[in-house]
Amino acid sequence: MSEPYVKKLSTILLDSVTDKDPLVQEQVCSALCALGESQPEETLSACEEHLRQHEKLAHPYRTMVLRAMETIVSNHISELGKDVTRAIILLASSEMTKVKDLVSDWQQAASSVLVAVGKRFVGMVMEEMLGKFQPGVLPHCFVVQTLANLSVFNVFGMVPFLTSVLSTMLPMLGMAKHDSMRVVFCCALQRFSESTLEYLANLDQAPDPTVRKDTFASDISSAYDTLFHHWLQSREAKLRLAVVEALGPMSHLLPSEKLEEQLPKLLPGVLALYKKHAETSHVSKSLGQILEAAVSVGSRTLEVQLDSLLAALHAQICVPVETSSPLVTSNQKEVLRCFTVLACCSPERLLAFLLPKLDTSNERTRVGTLQVLRHIINSAAAQMEVKKPFILSSMRLPLLDPNSKVKRAVVQVISAMAHHGYLEQPGGEAMLEYIVQQCALPPEAQHQKPSGEEEPPADSVRDISVSTLYLVSTTVDRMSDVLWPHLLQFLTPVRFTGALTPLCRSLVHLAQKRQEAAAEAPLIQYDANVTLPSPYAIATRLLTVSSSPYLGGGRGAASLCLLNVLHRDIHPSLGQRWATTIALLLEHLEEHTAKTLSQKEWEEKLLVFLRDSLAVVSDNTWICQLSLEMCKQLPCYNGTPQEKNFLYKCVGTTLGAASSKDVVRKLLQELLETARYQEEAEREGLACCFGICAISHLDDTLAQLEDFVRSDVFRKSIGIFNIFKDRSDNDVDRVKGTLILCYGHVAAQAPRELVLARAESDILRNMFQCFSTKVLGIKVETKDPGLQLCLVQSMCMVCQAICSSAQAGSFHFTRKAELVAQMMDFIKAEPPDSLRTPIRKKAMLACTHLVYPFLWAWAPGFLYLDTMHTLEDLLRSILRRNMTPQGLQLMVEHLSPWIKSPRGYERVRALGLSACLLQFFLEHLHVSALVPFHNLGLLVGLFSPRCADLWPATRQEAVSCVYSLLYLQLGYEGFSRDYRDDVAERLLTLKDGLVHPDPAILFHACHSIAQIIAKRLPPDQLINLLLTLFESLGDPDKNCSRAATVMINCLLKERGSMLLEKVPEIMSVLRSRLQETREEHVLQSAQHSVYVLASQHCVAVVTSLLGSPLPFDSHTCSLWRALAVEPGLSAQVLGLLLEKMSRDVPFKESRAFLLSSAPDRVATLLPLAATCALHEVMSAPASGPAVTELYPQLFAGLLLRVSCTVGVQLPRNLQAKERRAGSSALASRTLDPCSTAVDALRAVLLRGGSEDVVQRVELEGGWELLSTSAGHEDGVARLASAMAKFAGPRLPLVMKALLGAQSSVYEAQRVTSTAFLAELLTSNVVNDLMLLESLLDNLAARQKDPCASVRRLVLRGLANLASGSPDKVRAHGPQLLTAMISGLDDGDGPHSLVALEAMAGLAKLLGLVEPEDLRAVLLHTAIRIRPFFDSEKMEFRSVSIRLFGHLNKACHGACEDVFLEQVVGGLVPLLLHLRDPQASVAAACRFALRMCGPNLECEELADVFQKHLQDGRGLHFGEFLNAACKHLMCYFPDLLGRLVSTSLFYFKSSWEDVRAAAPMLTGFLVLHVEPQQQSQVDLEQLTAALQLLLKDPAPKVRVKAAETLGRLVKFA
Repeated sequence: MSEPYVKKLSTILLDSVTDKDPLVQEQVCSALCALGESQPEETLSACEEHLRQHEKLAHPYRTMVLRAMETIVSNHISELGKDVTRAIILLASSEMTKVKDLVSDWQQAASSVLVAVGKRFVGMVMEEMLGKFQPGVLPHCFVVQTLANLSVFNVFGMVPFLTSVLSTMLPMLGMAKHDSMRVVFCCALQRFSESTLEYLANLDQAPDPTVRKDTFASDISSAYDTLFHHWLQSREAKLRLAVVEALGPMSHLLPSEKLEEQLPKLLPGVLALYKKHAETSHVSKSLGQILEAAVSVGSRTLEVQLDSLLAALHAQICVPVETSSPLVTSNQKEVLRCFTVLACCSPERLLAFLLPKLDTSNERTRVGTLQVLRHIINSAAAQMEVKKPFILSSMRLPLLDPNSKVKRAVVQVISAMAHHGYLEQPGGEAMLEYIVQQCALPPEAQHQKPSGEEEPPADSVRDISVSTLYLVSTTVDRMSDVLWPHLLQFLTPVRFTGALTPLCRSLVHLAQKRQEAAAEAPLIQYDANVTLPSPYAIATRLLTVSSSPYLGGGRGAASLCLLNVLHRDIHPSLGQRWATTIALLLEHLEEHTAKTLSQKEWEEKLLVFLRDSLAVVSDNTWICQLSLEMCKQLPCYNGTPQEKNFLYKCVGTTLGAASSKDVVRKLLQELLETARYQEEAEREGLACCFGICAISHLDDTLAQLEDFVRSDVFRKSIGIFNIFKDRSDNDVDRVKGTLILCYGHVAAQAPRELVLARAESDILRNMFQCFSTKVLGIKVETKDPGLQLCLVQSMCMVCQAICSSAQAGSFHFTRKAELVAQMMDFIKAEPPDSLRTPIRKKAMLACTHLVYPFLWAWAPGFLYLDTMHTLEDLLRSILRRNMTPQGLQLMVEHLSPWIKSPRGYERVRALGLSACLLQFFLEHLHVSALVPFHNLGLLVGLFSPRCADLWPATRQEAVSCVYSLLYLQLGYEGFSRDYRDDVAERLLTLKDGLVHPDPAILFHACHSIAQIIAKRLPPDQLINLLLTLFESLGDPDKNCSRAATVMINCLLKERGSMLLEKVPEIMSVLRSRLQETREEHVLQSAQHSVYVLASQHCVAVVTSLLGSPLPFDSHTCSLWRALAVEPGLSAQVLGLLLEKMSRDVPFKESRAFLLSSAPDRVATLLPLAATCALHEVMSAPASGPAVTELYPQLFAGLLLRVSCTVGVQLPRNLQAKERRAGSSALASRTLDPCSTAVDALRAVLLRGGSEDVVQRVELEGGWELLSTSAGHEDGVARLASAMAKFAGPRLPLVMKALLGAQSSVYEAQRVTSTAFLAELLTSNVVNDLMLLESLLDNLAARQKDPCASVRRLVLRGLANLASGSPDKVRAHGPQLLTAMISGLDDGDGPHSLVALEAMAGLAKLLGLVEPEDLRAVLLHTAIRIRPFFDSEKMEFRSVSIRLFGHLNKACHGACEDVFLEQVVGGLVPLLLHLRDPQASVAAACRFALRMCGPNLECEELADVFQKHLQDGRGLHFGEFLNAACKHLMCYFPDLLGRLVSTSLFYFKSSWEDVRAAAPMLTGFLVLHVEPQQQSQVDLEQLTAALQLLLKDPAPKVRVKAAETLGRLVKFA
């Protein structure tokens, strides 16, 4: 059967070769190769037959089959019989020569098959090829190419045939008329020559060691004549290149005489090709081979041709190399190889040609010459040894070339010289200096391109020079003595500044190497190296450049490291101290970058380092030498102001440490004489230097400054003629300004106690002497702003120094007035409308140190009231005309604007006039009948708040007005005019107390006045009084506004019981007043008023506030919060609101569109308003006791309210309002029904002491989940979990409140309550509280609820017992398992969520129930969940597979045979679903397989599952499946048929990854099973299924199908 079956498999695969996907085509070929691995002859026969029978198969597919055949032949050549081999040879020969036209891929594949066969059966192949290679007949080009390739791949087998092949081929050369055929002949001759040369080079291994070069000489000579004399002249470039490639190896086989004879023609002929071809690497390679052949025979002709050779090769090397062109790069390498050959045979001639080329100015010529020179220095070192001085001297001109490419080439040459000892010769120092010069190039120079030139494509000149210097320093041992200490010479010259970083690093390495060799010896021998910089120069240079630490690639750290290494040479005492201090400085640099480093702080650290070092040295001679060197180096930093400024500071620091006064004064004098005063930074640096020096040498510093002012140098610059000269450069003023700055810094730095004595006599006097000059006896002040700024700046420093002195208090500053006047002149001279210079700011700062401002208060004038009496008479006369309440009201209305005036004196007059009119009205009152004083409330409301006016007189008059009004009321009630009321008379006693300005006393008096008013005011006037007082809340006088609040609250408290009917009106007025004012005291008063009213009329107030527009504005919210002040009231309010929220329907259903599928739920207003109100009341901290009292009812009510508002919309009118409020940011919070309920629920928890619950739910995102339909249940569960953990003692009453909702008509409430109760079972707290049994019974009773969500949550709750009270599971095991099994059979459909919950619950419970209880349901459960493995829903697949794992885990060690069948049946789905597109399903499969392992009783297989399927570890599916199938077939070979048939089911899976894994599993099973198990598998069915998969739309499936077909050869 084996042969027909292999043929069948091969046929199926061969039919799939035409697949459109390249990966599938590749896998089909791989499968064919796999068949060939097992049955090579049968597979090759099938391929051969397929190609023969399908003549019309397109050549790309024939090519793939031929390539598969080549692979099989190459791998199994030793197993092939002659018959099969002959058939393959005939097929390949036929395929190769079937068409005369060139079809490269196809014919090349056929040729490769022949070459592969020829590795063993060379005779048979040659027989076939020679049959197509007949004399006199031009062969197919691929016949010749096959012979050529065969000669390379089987040298020893092919070379003996070459004589006959060549004898047949040579006559054909003349017959070849087409260039393409000639190219093939040239390639063949090249290959024949190469194989012959290899044969001759390995004669000791050859089958015929008698073969000699002479054997082929005549044939090669004849071929040479044709190629060189005829074909090389062709116009076809490709042919010329093929000829020249062949001539290279052929030249080695030519007879010596002929080669010598032909060289004069051959070399020029080859060189001429350089001009004809752009791609010349083949020409150069062949030329190199010809040169090697000529040298090997000792040709003399070569000498004659040398000049032309060198010229042509040099031209080639000067061609610019493009890094992206490998052919040009290859040509360069071959040309350099030619130069190596010439350097070995004629070094003198070569150098005589090359070195003059270095003197040319042409860039390409010079660069190319340098490349050749570098190459021969490396490759012909022995021949160049004696030429070293000559080569070094020739580098003189290239060293001066500014071109970047030339520089780069020179650096590379110097690098080669360093490795071969050139730099040790005289003239080597110039090479080193050149390298350092290139290291010093500025980084930006590498980006500056000269016109018409291109920069080096790779590293810049500077980068390659830095790298070369470091490599030579660290890797070339012989260079150590050359570089050290010579490199030290480059530290101090300014032109090498850019190279400091690499220099220092190289020097550090060299010094450390020397220290290792001789630890105690000095590093620098100055006796032998007189040109080296002194220790002082080195120290100064390295310290100065360290002030800019990140320039030049980090020269600060490099300089400090070198300083540290050279410590013994700089001074023997510094070693130990520098080891510590420099390390700290380097650490500081590592912690910062150029952006984060404070320059001022860094310079201060360096100066401290310098002072510390000077203190350690403590040698005046050494210090003086160092200061001299510092001064000497100052001009070197003219181009770097910041570093020069720092060096000035170093000079000052060093001079300060010197004890020689003569040296100090001399150097200070030199500094003053040589300073570049036109540079601002230098002027500042010089001044700093003098300031620092003055710390130790104040007298000498001041004396030197004064000497300089008197010196001829200074006087010459300020003579009379300078008045008339051009002042554009301002040299004189700059000198003066510098001196003034020096005095300022001296004052700022010198010891304070010494400065006081010299401040006026020396410092200020000389400063002003420099500022103003007397010319012809006239004092002339400069107008130069720079000089003015110097003076102001120095003045600030002097004044600060004086003020900060300990004796400043006793210091008499005689010139203070003069200085202040001078500063004021500067300020006045500045333009008032702009800030052009900092002079104004500095001058003002100086003034602040000179004078102290004084503030003067002026008393206001007095007001005379001459006309008041006349006005009073006028008003009395007007009132007398209408002595009625209406007339009185009219008069008061006229005075009202002045009564409420913001001006105090106007209020005093108006109240005085009012009191006068009221007294007049009272005195002339005549009541003929008992009539009401109907506007009493209005008038009392107008005057009473004035009792707290800011002006005492106003307060007095206001009390008088109220007093008169009360007696007017008594008069209207019928009392006689002389009646004195005890209550009203108390106002007079209060009147005296109102003189006191204390607000507390004032408001207490107002409260007493309000009590008096409340006792005497008629009931019908109360509301008018209150409304008038409400208007006074907005009074501009805050005292009056506050008095109104006090009176309102007093009146409400005293008389509020009679205002039940007026509550809505009062509440409305309160809200409107709050909207009009933003005063805090008004808000507090309104809150208190509402509280007082509510304590008397709670229902009315709550009802009124609930009628406020939604959303509640901030004022309404504050009124709600006012109801929480007193626990009893707040409990009553909360109860009312809870009732109103729960009693009404939570929503109404309506359809927005007639065709909408589901009605929209719209919130009802009253429950929504009540919910918002609950939140506001509970947001007040004072509501805590009431919330605690009603905690269970509030929690349960609001939780159920949340459940009924999920997904509920606002009414349309409120939606629009909400949008407007959201856009204008007016709403204090959202009005969304559900969010409002959630906020209220949070408030209950916060006020009820359950802050931990709120925080936990917040952390878990539970509050957001509660508000969403998708996450509501999860949010409830997180809330319940937090309650169980942090609010356990409250749960019994909460549960009791929630249990009532189990029978609610609202499904949402039943779901929410069940979810909450179910989650409680995850905690042991229900057991601790003795609630477990009742909770289980209640949940069990809801198993038949018509709502599937309730039934699902019941199962979840029962399963939660496993985590909350695992010790109780055994006791309730049967009940729990029964509930879960019934859940599996829930009839809601194939994707029932109840069934899903049942599976998840069973997974939790299995490990905790009694084994006997589990055994009863084990098999039923396994069978019931099996269909879910392949469910379309990811959740069902994941949960069912994980449950299957738990079933296996529960059975470890006690697995019955019946259940074992289920385990075996589940293996294939579990293995294949490891490739499930959902990660959770794949993870579940990992777990299930790990649990299945022990039940299969195969330790190796279980180990594989454990090793590969750990969670979180990446899975190489193919590797794992291979290992698993290996052990399955090793221990359970009888399962093959069952496993394969199960996997066939998944060939039709809807997931392509699973569909691809199924044939993969089948293939690995077949791979590892013994062939005798074939009977278990229906091969026909399997093969047909795989054949069908080869047409699957997914390429990856077709790939795996082809792979598996290749493995079925095992059953052949």
